[in-house]
Amino acid sequence: MKHINGSIEVITGSMFCGKTDELIRRLRRATIAKQKVQVFKPAIDIRYAVEKVTSHAGAQFDALPVKTSNEILEHLEDDITVVAIDEAQFFDEGIVNIASVLAEKGLRVIVAGLDTDFRAEPFGPMPAIMAKAEKVRKLRAICVVCAGEASRTQRLVNGKPANYNDPVVIVGADELYEARCREHHEVPRK
Repeated sequence: MKHINGSIEVITGSMFCGKTDELIRRLRRATIAKQKVQVFKPAIDIRYAVEKVTSHAGAQFDALPVKTSNEILEHLEDDITVVAIDEAQFFDEGIVNIASVLAEKGLRVIVAGLDTDFRAEPFGPMPAIMAKAEKVRKLRAICVVCAGEASRTQRLVNGKPANYNDPVVIVGADELYEARCREHHEVPRK
C-alpha cells in the first residue's frame, strides 16, 4: 500500500542519542502495519554488522549496504512503501535528491544521521535533507561530563579531544566518541 502523500522524516542528533533505536522503532511499526520496508546504510559503516543497521544498545534491522546514493534507486524493490536510510551523513550530496525523488513517488522516507560532526559543524548532506523534510526530530544524549543534555559529539584521540583539523570521517563508537553538552564539548585549535 503506497502512502497517499510521500514524505521525508529525519531523526538526528549527536552520537549516543538513540537515532538508530528510533529508526528501528519506526520500521517495526511500519512492518506491523503491513507496509513493505527497505533499509539502506553506507557501506563504510561496518561497526556491528555489515547487512544490518545496529544501534549502540544492540537493536538490529536488516539493511543493504551501498557505496553511493544512486545505488539506492538501483536496488529499490518494486513494492516498497517505506525506505529508511541510516547514517545519512556519510552519503554523497546526491542523497538529498534521492530522498526527494522517493518521497515524490509516494514513499515514506525515514532518514537518520548526525546533524553535526565532531567540530559541531553541519555534517555532509544532513542540513539539506532536514530543510526538505516534512518532519525533523532532534534527539539528545547525556553528557558524559555533567550528565546534562548532550547535543554534541566529542571525538577523542588517545583520550583527549580531537583537533579541529583532524579528519572529519572516522567510523567508530564509544572507543572514539562521547556525547557532550555545549559547555563541555572541546575542539582544540579551532
